[in-house]
Amino acid sequence: MLVLTRKLGESIAIDDNIKIVVVQIKGKQVRLGIKAPKETKIHREEVYQAIQDQNTEAANSAPTDLAALNASLNKK
Repeated sequence: MLVLTRKLGESIAIDDNIKIVVVQIKGKQVRLGIKAPKETKIHREEVYQAIQDQNTEAANSAPTDLAALNASLNKK
């Protein structure tokens, strides 16, 4: 892991199209501004993990063969 120190108003560049700026420091919290292309997905870690957990759950509960999928769709 790369660890960098930044002050208020300073930024970090990732590749040519992502910029992270320290917007505010208040007590133990740091507010970050992120400039990135619209197609770049940005989530807080806990939200990202919840999405991954839901995707894993959905994949594990999905029918494993086409016959089961077809039967499932025909019931609806």
